[in-house]
Amino acid sequence: MKKIVVLISGSGSNLQAIIDACQQRRIDGTIEAVFSNKADAYGLERARAAGIAAFALSPGDYPDREAYDHALMTQIDEHAPDLVVLAGYMRILSPAFVAHYRGRLLNIHPSLLPKYPGLHTHRQALDNGDREHGTSVHFVTEELDGGPVILQANVPIFEGDDEETVIARVQHQEHAIYPLVIGWFMDGRLAMRDNAAWLDDQPLPSRGYAADE
Repeated sequence: MKKIVVLISGSGSNLQAIIDACQQRRIDGTIEAVFSNKADAYGLERARAAGIAAFALSPGDYPDREAYDHALMTQIDEHAPDLVVLAGYMRILSPAFVAHYRGRLLNIHPSLLPKYPGLHTHRQALDNGDREHGTSVHFVTEELDGGPVILQANVPIFEGDDEETVIARVQHQEHAIYPLVIGWFMDGRLAMRDNAAWLDDQPLPSRGYAADE
C-alpha cells in the first residue's frame, strides 16, 4: 500500500479529512507520519489519536531554512512516502525541498488560483467585493502557490458575509476535494508532467479538472 506523509502547522482539519478518507478506504494508502513546525499544533493530537506517528521540528533549532528543510527531508524519507501532502503547512519551502519531492508534493490553497496567492485570501476576496471565492489543490513548484492546479472548488460570497463565514464555507469544500485528489494520486491516475497536471493520461486545463476554458 502506498504511503503518505502530511505536513501541518495548525488545527489539522484537512488532515482529519484525509485520515477519515484513508480509514474509509476512499484513499488507497496509509498516512505513515505527520510533521509540524509547531509543537502545539492540534493536528499532531489528531494524528496520535489515529495511531499515526507525529513529530514536531522547531525552526528555532536550525540556523536557516535550508538546514531546517534538510533535517525535515531526512526524517520524512525515513518513512519512504509516495506522496507528501501540505495541509495547512505555513512555511515557505526551500528550492531543495521542492526539487526533492517534485511530482509527489501536493498543497491546498484557499483561493481560486492564480488569484490571491499567499496569505489572507478570504480577507482579500471580501475587501475586493468578490462574489465568488474557493480553494485549489495543486502540485507544488518553486513558485509560491504557482504549481499546476489539479482541482478547484468554488463557493459563493453573499452580502453580509464576514471572514469567518467565508473560511468555514471554503473549508467545507477543502475537506471534500483534497482527499479526492489524493485518492487520484494513490490510484496512479494523477501525475505532473512538463510542469502540468495530468489525469488519466490527459493534460488538465490551467485551472484544473472540469475547468471551463
